[in-house]
Amino acid sequence: MVAELLQFLFSGVTVGATYALVGLGFAIIYNASQVINFAQGEFVMIAGMSTVTLLNAGIPMPVAILIAVAITIAAGLLLEKLAIEPARDASVVTLIIITIGASIFLRGAAELIWGRGFHSMPAFSGSDPIIIGGAAMLPQSLWVAGATIVIIAVMRWFFTRTLLGKAMLATSYNPLVARLMGINTRFILSLSFGMAAMLGGIAGILIAPISLTYPEVGVMLGLKGFCAAILGGLGNPMGAIAGGLIVGISEALTAGYVSSAYKDAVAFVIILVVLVVMPNGLFGIRGTERV
Repeated sequence: MVAELLQFLFSGVTVGATYALVGLGFAIIYNASQVINFAQGEFVMIAGMSTVTLLNAGIPMPVAILIAVAITIAAGLLLEKLAIEPARDASVVTLIIITIGASIFLRGAAELIWGRGFHSMPAFSGSDPIIIGGAAMLPQSLWVAGATIVIIAVMRWFFTRTLLGKAMLATSYNPLVARLMGINTRFILSLSFGMAAMLGGIAGILIAPISLTYPEVGVMLGLKGFCAAILGGLGNPMGAIAGGLIVGISEALTAGYVSSAYKDAVAFVIILVVLVVMPNGLFGIRGTERV
């Protein structure tokens, strides 16, 4: 019984960490622009597919990963430059529709480049399972969890200790005042898209050896990451991390103890319940507005 629970928890933490990284990307872009980027899942796909292609070309894995992340960051910057910046004076709803269109475009382009098939990627350090308390854990799961912890620590340091990170926080609190204080908010917006793309790309590369990568892989991962961001409190980076872990573990427990047929519905049920009870999410900022 304990071994079974541990097995579900290991699985839940692995996928939950992936959702957390994707959700963190949603939070960063939302803070910079109040826009929900529904192309975030496609960054996951681009990085995974690019890494597989580079590995098949004979490029060593560390180099292939760095190039794939760079390609993904470039895709994020191009999305902001070509689609978001020209429409920066449009309404938030219009910008969200633009990101949905960009998502569809990127998936179509991926199918033209890589086809519709599934692609496998080798694990970073072997595939022999590690037995802990009677439950099996893949070494790749440790890479996912470890990388997520490192990224959280780096992001926390960046936002609290660096001038650029503090500029991003200032822009998220009040873009107008940030501009008046001399902060280049356009650059901050580009930076946020680049960082979000990087986070999504890392998530895609980490999870690819466990679950196959293909042009449609980013659709559900993007939605689950969005659920994580909403659950934690949209715009709260640490809340997105917690939300991702909650969604991942809940999915794994539901699949294990109830039925795998309901696994994908768990995230959406959770956010519906949370938004009814706590509209700002579990860790969202609660406040009042004087009128």
